[in-house]
Amino acid sequence: MAESVKGEEIDVADDQADHVGHAGRVDPADLAAARAQLGRQPRGVRAVAHRCPCGLPDVLETAPRLPDGAPFPTLFYLTCPKAASAIGTLESSGLMKSMQARLAEDPELAAAYQAAHEDYVARRDRAAGEEDLEPLPRDMQTAGGMPGRVKCLHALVAHELAAPGVNPFGREALDALPDWWAGGPCVVVDNSEQQP
Repeated sequence: MAESVKGEEIDVADDQADHVGHAGRVDPADLAAARAQLGRQPRGVRAVAHRCPCGLPDVLETAPRLPDGAPFPTLFYLTCPKAASAIGTLESSGLMKSMQARLAEDPELAAAYQAAHEDYVARRDRAAGEEDLEPLPRDMQTAGGMPGRVKCLHALVAHELAAPGVNPFGREALDALPDWWAGGPCVVVDNSEQQP
C-alpha cells in the first residue's frame, strides 16, 4: 500500500525495519505523517510519544541507537514543523539565556531540571532494554543540554509533551507557545490506497 503525502507517493512498508524499532508498533499512517513533517524518513521510531490536538504525531519516541548501532541520544523527537517554527521563535527571543541564568541562581529549579534529566536517562535506558540494544553511556548528555545547560527548547518541549509535568523548562516553553495547530494540520496525509 502506498501513502500519498502532499501529492507524493511513498511506500511506508519498504525497509520499515530500518526506520522502526520492533517493527509493527508504529502505524504506517503515522510514519507517513512524520516523513511529510520532516521531509525525510524518520529513523529508529519506536512509538508516537505525543499527538498534536490536530491528531497527527508531533513527538516520536526513537530508539537510543540507530539501526547501524550509532548512538542517538534524542529519545523524544519533535516532528511538527509548525511547533518547531514557534519554538525557534522562542529560542531567538533570548528565552534560553534567561533560563540558563535562572538555572544557575535557583537551586529548586536546578533540582527539577536534574530530575528531568534522570527521567530522560531512565526512559532511554528502558527503551534500549526493550529494543535489545546496548544502553548509551550514563554520562552522555540527554536532550536540550540537560542537566547543566539549556541548549535546545525543541528537545525540552518534546520531553514535556511526551512526559507531562517532568521538564520545567519544557513546560515553560510550551506555555509560552501559541496554539500552533489552530490553523489546521501541518501536513495532509492521504491514507487511501492508490490505484495504478
